[in-house]
Amino acid sequence: MYRERPAEVIVGAVLWASESRPGAPPTRVLPDGCLDLIWSSRSGLLVAGPDRTAQLSRSTPGERWRGVRLPPGMGPAVFGVPADELRDRRVPLDALWGRSANRLAERLGASPTATDLAAVAADRLAGVGGADPLGRRVAGLLAAGATVSATAAEVGLGPRALHRRSQALFGYGPKTLARILRLRRALALARSGVGLAEVAARAGYADQAHLTRDVRELAGVPPTALLTH
Repeated sequence: MYRERPAEVIVGAVLWASESRPGAPPTRVLPDGCLDLIWSSRSGLLVAGPDRTAQLSRSTPGERWRGVRLPPGMGPAVFGVPADELRDRRVPLDALWGRSANRLAERLGASPTATDLAAVAADRLAGVGGADPLGRRVAGLLAAGATVSATAAEVGLGPRALHRRSQALFGYGPKTLARILRLRRALALARSGVGLAEVAARAGYADQAHLTRDVRELAGVPPTALLTH
């Protein structure tokens, strides 16, 4: 069982919660360019770094999860490390925050909510003066379908500088982020009832075969498999 809703204290963040039922198959978590602050009833406080490809999340029966998914580019300001240091990783929060994470766990208690986690992230953001605004600008342009070269020109950076800043903000370069955001855009269109051939054209793929190939590389399964779940 999985549910999510927008966070009120951080624009663009998402609160989510899930509970694992006995016999439930692993959950396929698609890449999204985001970092998450997570609480697990089994593992405690964790940080999920940005994934390059889909991950299969396995839970023990009855395990409860709560999380706040931060918008692309915001996680480094919250966690205090470049995103590429967390790429494709799940790490205990105390590995990043040390004793502060242990004190936080005590303060949150035995069953924190996703809202509690969002409040923690908001406090961290306030303490560092907010996230790097470049992250929102770059992610917004790429999510809207802008090319990497056009994005670099719009934000006033050369290709190498944009790649370096993107690695720190998102965990990978702008080309990879663009592919991931295009995948999200395509799936949103498909789930709204648009046919895959039209999805490919509207999302910026060369054709439907290109869409299928790209989705398979990033998600591990073809688009039709994602749309039936």
